[in-house]
Amino acid sequence: MITAFFRTAILYLLLIVGLRLTGKRQIGELEPIELVLTMLLSDLASVPMQDFGIPLVNGVIPIVTLLAMSMLLSCVSLRNVRFRTLICGKPAIIIRNGKLQQDAMRHNRLTLDELFEELRTQGVTDISDVKYAILETGGQLSVLLRTVAQPATPYQLGLTYEDDVFLPTVIINDGRLLRGNLRQTGHDEAWLQAQLSENGVDAPSQVFLLSIDERGKIICIVKDRAK
Repeated sequence: MITAFFRTAILYLLLIVGLRLTGKRQIGELEPIELVLTMLLSDLASVPMQDFGIPLVNGVIPIVTLLAMSMLLSCVSLRNVRFRTLICGKPAIIIRNGKLQQDAMRHNRLTLDELFEELRTQGVTDISDVKYAILETGGQLSVLLRTVAQPATPYQLGLTYEDDVFLPTVIINDGRLLRGNLRQTGHDEAWLQAQLSENGVDAPSQVFLLSIDERGKIICIVKDRAK
């Protein structure tokens, strides 16, 4: 039992570290080479986890080898455009000036049903409104609308506007005080205690979320059980 626990924990941590080094991607954003790597790693890790007759090192070495090869290919891809195109492919224009590019659809084996589904998820129902629709190498469809089909902005309407987009900094996350973030905002714990008192609580452990943005707006949400 102890052996199984440690073998599983070691392999699990190794996979987490390895996949973390390959970058942050969601499953739908994986390049083909990354998807293949993920599938192979899961198979390689499952065998030594279940079969105690296989030495642990026999499972670790193939995993490390695949991760090293993946990182090597990524480095080569960054430096060589032709190699990157060979490994990852290149984007394909599926709609140009409101017209379907049938050859590109056939080449990428993209059906009309799949195309319309992707368009609907982006709020597009009329192909003629699309200036370009590009099938990216990760499988996502980027849709660029014609100017007349885009939502009007204050700038286009000639209205006076102020920038009201500010990045918040989380100071308390589910009862945990993030002291580094508190110092980053230029405040101290005396200021924090004053904010807690204003919201009727005594300690950070009673707060679900406390954040402050660049303009000084504070959001404080107390835990339900602390009310």
